[in-house]
Amino acid sequence: MTDAHLRSRGDGDGSKRDLTYPPLPEALVVPVYDNHTHMEIADGGDGALDYREHLGRASSVGVRGVVQVGTDLATSQWSASIATREPRVLAAVALHPNEAPSLQEQGLLDEHLAGIEALAALPRVRAIGETGLDFFRTGEDGRDAQIRSFEEHIRIAKEHGLALTIHDRDAHDAVVEVLDRVGAPERTVFHCFSGGPDLARLCAERGWYMSFAGTVTFKNAALLREALVVAPRHLIMVETDAPFLTPTPYRGRPNAPYLIPITLRSMAETLGTDASMLAAQIASNTELVYGAWDAEPVTVDE
Repeated sequence: MTDAHLRSRGDGDGSKRDLTYPPLPEALVVPVYDNHTHMEIADGGDGALDYREHLGRASSVGVRGVVQVGTDLATSQWSASIATREPRVLAAVALHPNEAPSLQEQGLLDEHLAGIEALAALPRVRAIGETGLDFFRTGEDGRDAQIRSFEEHIRIAKEHGLALTIHDRDAHDAVVEVLDRVGAPERTVFHCFSGGPDLARLCAERGWYMSFAGTVTFKNAALLREALVVAPRHLIMVETDAPFLTPTPYRGRPNAPYLIPITLRSMAETLGTDASMLAAQIASNTELVYGAWDAEPVTVDE
């Protein structure tokens, strides 16, 4: 398994971004985890960081570990491979909802789901994700495939005793319907929580975790900050979703796990609490969801 990036971030709209990484933020006094990142994606142009560089920078500012998240079979295999030999990495494996329609059309969905289930048995794979529903990119024709894939990922998470990491874009009601109908795993995480206070209250009632990304720092994200205030402290976590969703004031530049302190301090300000107290709570929450990063040994590279 190569350590090289599997793909590069695309700009999509053709705009030219500032591809330089932001400076290191002030280190956290109490360390936390980035519970959702994509280190397999190259960003930053010629200055793209490999996973070792990402982790080194993160360690220097109080981010003690990450959950590396797959979005298809190849990136899930990469994530699981890195986790086997890097003590600061745990893995989440899944087929992203936007992958499901094309895989079904090709007759490959069941085969790829079987591949995800095989990875789920590995000891440093601690979550099934990101899975869920995305009605922003996928139209009506692809929704049945997304729902079937989502249901299978839920089954895999429950049968293997793993957390479930949910991608929910423009699909709040449908995601909740599926979870309620088939039964959510004990540890269910809404990654990059994007709802308002009503969804936050619903998640709180069901004991579902809410993970906040750099979007919570955006000027136009008032409803997201209202949701953060509503969310019980024992159900919140923090993430980057790197290389995307870089927090203010560096929005648009490459994101990385070492920028977690910016988002966490912004969350603490919104909540009117001390950053160290919030970090301690979030670190505890994260370990409850994924377990200890040092619970299983890693393979030492020769």
